[in-house]
Amino acid sequence: MDFVREKRIARPDRRRFVQGLAFAGVGSAAGLWNGLAEAQGQPAAVLTGPNIDLEIGALPVNITGRRRTATVVNGAMPGPIIRLREGDDVTIKVANRLGVSTSIHWHGLRLPAPMDGVPGLTFAGIAPGETFTYRFPIKQSGTYWYHSHTGTQEQTGLHGPLILEPRGAEPFAYDREYVVMLTDWTDENPATIVSNLKQQGDYYNHQRPTLGDLAADAHRRGLGQALKTRLMWDRMRMSPADIMDVTGATYTFLVNGKPPAANWTALFKPGERVRLRFINGSAMTTFDVRVPGLDLTIVQADSSNVEPVTVDEFRIGVAETYDVLVEPRTDEAFTLFAQAEDRSGYARATLAPRAGMAAKVPPMDPPPRRTMADMGMGAMAGMQMQGDDQGAMSGMDHGMASMPAASAGAMDMSGHDMPAHDMPGMDHSQMGGMAAPGDSGMAGMDHGAMSGPAMNMGAASGGAMAASGPIPSANADGVSVAQMRRNPNVDHVSDAPMDRLAEAGDGLDGNGRRVLTYADLAAAEPADDQRPPDRELEFHLTGNMQRWVWGFDGKKFSESKPIPVKLGERVRFVLINDTMMEHPIHLHGFLFALENGRGARDPLKHTVNVKPNERLSFVFDADTPGHWAFHCHLLYHMETGMFRTVLVA
Repeated sequence: MDFVREKRIARPDRRRFVQGLAFAGVGSAAGLWNGLAEAQGQPAAVLTGPNIDLEIGALPVNITGRRRTATVVNGAMPGPIIRLREGDDVTIKVANRLGVSTSIHWHGLRLPAPMDGVPGLTFAGIAPGETFTYRFPIKQSGTYWYHSHTGTQEQTGLHGPLILEPRGAEPFAYDREYVVMLTDWTDENPATIVSNLKQQGDYYNHQRPTLGDLAADAHRRGLGQALKTRLMWDRMRMSPADIMDVTGATYTFLVNGKPPAANWTALFKPGERVRLRFINGSAMTTFDVRVPGLDLTIVQADSSNVEPVTVDEFRIGVAETYDVLVEPRTDEAFTLFAQAEDRSGYARATLAPRAGMAAKVPPMDPPPRRTMADMGMGAMAGMQMQGDDQGAMSGMDHGMASMPAASAGAMDMSGHDMPAHDMPGMDHSQMGGMAAPGDSGMAGMDHGAMSGPAMNMGAASGGAMAASGPIPSANADGVSVAQMRRNPNVDHVSDAPMDRLAEAGDGLDGNGRRVLTYADLAAAEPADDQRPPDRELEFHLTGNMQRWVWGFDGKKFSESKPIPVKLGERVRFVLINDTMMEHPIHLHGFLFALENGRGARDPLKHTVNVKPNERLSFVFDADTPGHWAFHCHLLYHMETGMFRTVLVA
């Protein structure tokens, strides 16, 4: 098998964020990750276990024509592909060559808590000049990834693929495979991004409404209805164009570290079955992925085998992975097209029988729009706001005044009441306190805003989530709806959250293509343990776009205590999204069963992308003791509040 493996930004030149630079990348002359060379038969850097040495450092890069500094692993961005084998005990030594502390988190892996790689929570971090040795058994197989959990190093390049080979045969066959790692790159200091968003929540949103948009809406629905709709959004101080916080206004979207013009290429022979291991390793970008002309057969979701489902397109949230089989039968090139959810740019690569070939890049779809259904506005939730989700509505304003930037501050752990030995050197001030190597510090970050808790809306509802028998249900911190509505960190509480697992999401539903939904996923094998949960905890995903703070039930991280879970307990987490944004929620240390109505075949995942106004649930077995992170994987959401911990003991 072939394992080929400042000031407000002006609207960017289209060629910059759509194409990037043909020669861009991380030091190709230095022999780093070079997708073009890989297409010509030179494999990407691959490290195999059980003993691996990694070195984290800083390196100049040029993605857009501007020289910047990236945080890299073994001189590469993304880092080398690490291939380990299920059943092996591995030793990975990580040397820190930066001038600041660092870390590596092994995303989605089941391992001992001290090896999870969250500074201040599971270990002290890796100080400059020091080497930390990770030792853990490989208990699973599939497509995973690794990234820093220190500050914003993940945004500046510290991420890479992690492939765990199964001991036995897989339930699907293929002839060759490629890793396809999607990321977002910015030339800005991440501290500047957060400062800009603190001052104006829609700073990077260039799709605001125009008079022409209002006129077009009035033509479709009548002037009265168009004005009513616009005023409704204005009163809520929200915008149907609130799709992504950070957009192509600052981001260039990459495939394996390459911008679109570099045309990273994967080779095949006509008639071969090719496995594409998709990893969304971006900081803030949700991608909609398709390969025009080819069916996509999903065989794994978050590295767990699922019953194969064939689609034309799928949405991949931040930190999710999907393994996809394609069978190009003709002697032609195909474009791998991953457009950002807000359609502000795209990542692009090529599948081709020969190097140097390229296929037509399809036009981006119209920008999606939120509706009142996304906001859970009670009786208005069913109103689909015809025209709001069409490209003609080129943008709508938040109606927000600029807010002063929040002052810098280290993360306050004083409210946690944790034993000192559980929190060795807890340094979440570094979550956002990290600057890109060579750049100034994260002066604008408000880590006092990192938040937590949940509210009690009763047992999970809907057929997919109905409890079998009485299951104790509670909010993790006893926060009431009334308290949330008065909370200045919460600008909206959904009146009617819905089961939306059968929806692909805004911009995908009804686009004429077969699009994957969570309801399509079924585990390839039934779960051995089908006991009902011992209890249930609810969490509301909340935010305030004017303050630009995010959290669980409106509480700051410093105001919330760890969520206690008994070792051996089976727990259901219910998530209710009260915000305009999708939130990819990740629980460290465990795989969980997403309750999508498949019963014993509910799919296992480590990250779930929760839509606006969506109510969903998952169940996990707390079989590994430790202090585990539980957070939104949108990096700047985590940095400004959407972070909790789960204490299993």
